[in-house]
Amino acid sequence: MTSREERRRHDNLVPLAALISREMRTEKMEKPIVKYGHAAQSRKGEDYFLIKMDCQRLPGNLSSTFSVFAIFDGHNGNAAAIYTRENLLNHVLGAIPRDLGREEWLQALPRALVAGFVKTDKEFQSQGETSGTTATFVIVDRWTVTVASVGDSRCILDAQGGAVFSLTVDHRLQENMEERKRVTASGGVVGRRTVGGVEIGPLRCWPGGLCLSRSIGDMDVGEFIVPVPFVKQVKLSNAGGRLIIASDGIWDALSSEMAAKSCHGLPAELAARQVVKR
Repeated sequence: MTSREERRRHDNLVPLAALISREMRTEKMEKPIVKYGHAAQSRKGEDYFLIKMDCQRLPGNLSSTFSVFAIFDGHNGNAAAIYTRENLLNHVLGAIPRDLGREEWLQALPRALVAGFVKTDKEFQSQGETSGTTATFVIVDRWTVTVASVGDSRCILDAQGGAVFSLTVDHRLQENMEERKRVTASGGVVGRRTVGGVEIGPLRCWPGGLCLSRSIGDMDVGEFIVPVPFVKQVKLSNAGGRLIIASDGIWDALSSEMAAKSCHGLPAELAARQVVKR
């Protein structure tokens, strides 16, 4: 081997420290750091949240960890919100076959979320309770975000670069024409409350008078209100992003864009307080 070839071969070598550093950077990209903050200003005592950072697809396998963030905004009492917070995750995980690889698990997740919502609703209604709740349920597994929701507790994604995306659909009859069509097609009546012969307030589903077309619970409003969630699954870029999950009190006061803008550059805990304060 000539000295020139030897130098070229030597130049192509990568120091071990550089290889280790490269692997560590790759590992960090595969497992993003998830930070969260939460804040509340509810006075009616029917709003509940769930935060679990240490869930595992495979028990005992730390590399299978995922996070769960959820909001439950109850109405007509808090029983449905409490029951859903305590049981929905187990019902979702119970609907996924065991020992799936990560990609297969993620593919099975949307259908499992639907099954989990429906089972939670069925079991809660069997208790004879009449309260109901919205549910916005978010699972973060590395760079993949999966969201399932019923009601009007919204989840938005503030992606790096300034774009804001809605990951939920508001199931308010007043704003959602598709849901109005679904309810009336199945035999329900959509109309406003009448007081003294005058129609007032937002559109509601009758019987029951609920403003939402989808929820968990609400056994007294008939079969037109369903627990089947809207499900969306997205994969973030390596630049990451910020999720904002909040009940309708926030979204009645702020647009998605305003909420995202109000907490730009703030750490998670301070950002949550800033959104609520607005």
